Amino acid sequence: MDEFLQAAIGEAQKGLSEGGIPIGSVLVIDGRIVGRGHNRRVQNGSAVLHAEMDCLEHAGRLTAADYRRATLYSTLSPCDMCSGAVLLYGIPKVVLGENRTFRGPEEHLRSRGVELVNADSEECYRLMQDFIAANPALWNEDIGE
Repeated sequence: MDEFLQAAIGEAQKGLSEGGIPIGSVLVIDGRIVGRGHNRRVQNGSAVLHAEMDCLEHAGRLTAADYRRATLYSTLSPCDMCSGAVLLYGIPKVVLGENRTFRGPEEHLRSRGVELVNADSEECYRLMQDFIAANPALWNEDIGE
């Protein structure tokens, strides 16, 4: 498995161990992780700290040129909010751990020139399925249903 996707999975597992939703993300520039994050909505009582947003926050301020060389890894297909951040910062590539559990606006990202790679990771899928089976109300809250 890709080392960067494995790092995102590690972030997801960290979030789960903290009592949160097991979604993780890393931002990679020039073959190096520059930001890591996991869904912290539960832990921080936040409305916006999805894994990708947490990751971008931890990457700190970057230049437009940095973002244009970046790849965002996420264990789950990014939602509308997180996809908007990808477009806002001009991140050209997103690697999805899986999109069977949830599919964000992938076609919109593609239509705007973002390359999407779906790893279709069984580990990512199983992590989410186990979580949803144990916490359906929390999952529905996170995805706005």
